[in-house]
Amino acid sequence: MASKNSKPRGLGRGLSALMADVSQDSGIQEPSISRRPDQTVPIEKLKANPNQPRRTFNQGDLDDLAASIKEKGILQPLIVRPISGGDYEIVAGERRWRAAQISQLHDVPVLVRELDDTEVLEIAIIENIQRADLNAVEEAAGFRQLMDKFGHTQEKLAAALGKSRSHIANLLRLLSLPEDVQELVVAGDLSAGHARALITSENPSELAKIVVRDGLSVRATEALVKRQQQPDTPANTTPKAKPTGEKDADTRALERDLSAILAMKVAINHKAGTEMGQVTLTYENLDQLDDLCAKLSR
Repeated sequence: MASKNSKPRGLGRGLSALMADVSQDSGIQEPSISRRPDQTVPIEKLKANPNQPRRTFNQGDLDDLAASIKEKGILQPLIVRPISGGDYEIVAGERRWRAAQISQLHDVPVLVRELDDTEVLEIAIIENIQRADLNAVEEAAGFRQLMDKFGHTQEKLAAALGKSRSHIANLLRLLSLPEDVQELVVAGDLSAGHARALITSENPSELAKIVVRDGLSVRATEALVKRQQQPDTPANTTPKAKPTGEKDADTRALERDLSAILAMKVAINHKAGTEMGQVTLTYENLDQLDDLCAKLSR
């Protein structure tokens, strides 16, 4: 429930102030960065955020965090906002709340904030994006929530979250894959690069099984998709290596990211069998060249 006095705001406006309260919800609690809570509340008065982008919580990690809480207590207060009936909705710190229940804690420390729906979702998504173990599908689902619920564009998301537009666009494309393929990414059986290679496939579910079964690389997965698109070539055979001049999906994605950052065409040419290569920048006018020189000299 948003405060009656809260006003709609653009994505990212005042975001640094919002995030000043948010600590990364890691399994390690550091006393040196603990914050003084506003108050403590009974654990049953806290409700999970229904728009929380993180849908999976590793039980082993929760158990480790619960053991830490039993020994040291909750060092980082949860961020909450008041809702109806005297309850509070969790804005940041759901893992600590879940672990506190496992450790049979009765009260938890909280920071109470008056936040509107947009601010709550921003904090929840950014808190999760900062986590190293957030998988690509969960991150993409968070971006999709911001776009569908609040009408934000990829450009606005990129500017506010410090991501390139191509990064966001590539992640969003993963949501077009069948649910079973997305689940393989969530489980860690497929990387985001593998999943991107399967997007153009006519039968990504079947090919995903082959990729997992044979332990194919991203390049081999791309070749497998191409072989499927050639009717005279069986798709369920392990493909041969690609020609050395053909770039893999990750290299092309990096080219797009750098192109978006530098606002000019970028080509990456890696020398096969070595760690050497070339990066070629193509400018269309002298203004672009001046902009590049200014960026490189900072």
